[in-house]
Amino acid sequence: MITIQIRRFHANRQPPEVVQAWEVEEGKTLLEVLGAIKNEKDPTLTFRSGCRSSVCGSCAVRVNGREVLACAYKPKEGDLVEPLRYGEVIKDLVTDQAPAFETLQRAGAWLEKADPEAVVTPEEEKRTEAQSDCILCHSCYSACPVLETNPAFLGPFALTRDWRYVADPREADPKGKIDAIQRDGVWDCTLCGECTAVCPQGIDPKNDILMLRTRSIQMGHMDPNMGSFGSFGLDF
Repeated sequence: MITIQIRRFHANRQPPEVVQAWEVEEGKTLLEVLGAIKNEKDPTLTFRSGCRSSVCGSCAVRVNGREVLACAYKPKEGDLVEPLRYGEVIKDLVTDQAPAFETLQRAGAWLEKADPEAVVTPEEEKRTEAQSDCILCHSCYSACPVLETNPAFLGPFALTRDWRYVADPREADPKGKIDAIQRDGVWDCTLCGECTAVCPQGIDPKNDILMLRTRSIQMGHMDPNMGSFGSFGLDF
């Protein structure tokens, strides 16, 4: 047996947030452990789950400050389990995921103006194959440190999906998508790679953002910070 901790939240409880320790069976997945706690010890424990096979992404949580899928992760002694970040906690490990989905809308991260004459070659399809495997777990969104200081930042969840459609030859207006991500978007990323590290599907948002920057320059945009660096150099 091992002991893990779970950060819990209930708006009607005083205090509303507590950390509870539980003795659980070693070798089980975190989702199995959460289910056992709920079924055998505390039926009020609340968490999300779906496919139980790393396909739906609904069971994503944070363990020791790192995003994981509960159905794939096996707890270790002393682990601290918490909800994902940047969404209001509804109860325990369940958060409101609306803020992440709103970034997709602001970025226009979908095939908006399809060219009926466009033909997608196997090579072009392979270019965005990984991005198409996104399971909407929001791990990359939760892992992004930029959102701590700039809540308006589009974040890796939206930007990597935006690259998916900017690179799609069927999109008749890729420049419109590029224009939409210039503010609080592609240039605000610090390229820390936290999003890439936590993606359970092996998607690389950091690289996708670099590709979006390259495409932005090709379409006449530039990093707004470059002017500041230039001025600094002249003043110096």
